[in-house]
Amino acid sequence: MSGRVIVRAIVFVVAAALAYDVGETALAAQHWSLPLLAVVGIAIFIGLIFMALTPFIIIAPYHWIREQIRKAEVSDLIAGVIGLVVGLLIAALLAIPLSQLSFADLGRWVPTAVAVLCAWLGVTVAVLRKNDFIRLASMAFSGRAARRAAREEHEGEEHEEHEERDQTGGRLRDRLTGRGKRANDHILLDTSSIIDGRIADITQTGFITGTLVAPRFVLEELQHIADSADGMRRNRGRRGLEILQRLQKDSNVPVEITDSDPTDVVEVDAKLVKLARQWRCAIITNDFNLNRVAELQGVKVLNINELAHAVKPILLPGEDMMVKIIQEGKEAGQGVGYLDDGTMIVVENGRAYLQSTIEVTVTRVLQTVAGRMIFAHPKQTAPSMAAARRTGTA
Repeated sequence: MSGRVIVRAIVFVVAAALAYDVGETALAAQHWSLPLLAVVGIAIFIGLIFMALTPFIIIAPYHWIREQIRKAEVSDLIAGVIGLVVGLLIAALLAIPLSQLSFADLGRWVPTAVAVLCAWLGVTVAVLRKNDFIRLASMAFSGRAARRAAREEHEGEEHEEHEERDQTGGRLRDRLTGRGKRANDHILLDTSSIIDGRIADITQTGFITGTLVAPRFVLEELQHIADSADGMRRNRGRRGLEILQRLQKDSNVPVEITDSDPTDVVEVDAKLVKLARQWRCAIITNDFNLNRVAELQGVKVLNINELAHAVKPILLPGEDMMVKIIQEGKEAGQGVGYLDDGTMIVVENGRAYLQSTIEVTVTRVLQTVAGRMIFAHPKQTAPSMAAARRTGTA
């Protein structure tokens, strides 16, 4: 027996029973002059009507409510439950005086109506103003937290003085608080650094020491990007999840997932910066804006783009190198090639060597906002196509 049939049967029984109870009460009070059999028939007929309407009054609303709950954020659900409880408590306090109303028999139905109204208002207000309530709660407890932090800092200074006298300060300071340990070992992962993917290759080299930490709110942002309707964003989000899985399985650096989440801020970047300040650790990213904001707040940033720029090969005027000329330059006779890292090389008189790999001599190196630009000239004395080592066809 399917669930729909069971629901219909329950609705039929309940509706028929209520209709029969109303009819029997009316007969007992001599409001009706119908026979009992007619009352039973009317009750069954009403039960059949409600059973036919079950998909519209129960099943369809149930599916709609379930879909809304599935789409809602967990924070909204928690706020809604708290608001519902508060609303029902207020309704319970109002039910006693309202039940004493005798005018037009208001005392029987007004408490129920007030309970529904209070429940709805409680849920609505709690969900719509949840951020304001969180901020007020944070402000209420900020004084206590500040006093506790000051006390911990004072105790930490006393411990440090004692450790310096014993010449064992470095080892013992790491055990004073969990935050001190995290300052040495932990690096927060930004969403952009995970999607970029180069962090997985960097960890294989052994240049990163400590533990990479991916906060839960970063994973939620990755999942949100992976579920995007836009195909490009969806592919980037899925790539980020794959890179994070690769880090957990193949990386030489341990990777942890933390549930720590500063609730008084909403933006992911702001949460990362605040968490890094609380833990006194670094953030690894390739986001220019996050880099600047974090530096302004005294947070150490490991920028992947800056690392890639720093490890580019340094070329000096007079050095020789091999380059493939792949296109013409802006000026007459120029040819353009690129290094493996994307650095542009402009070869004077290199147009004659298009689609050929030749040896060139660096003449000068320019540093621009977009990166480095290298100027060179062919080392061959004459633009002979036979002297060039071709990589393609003529």
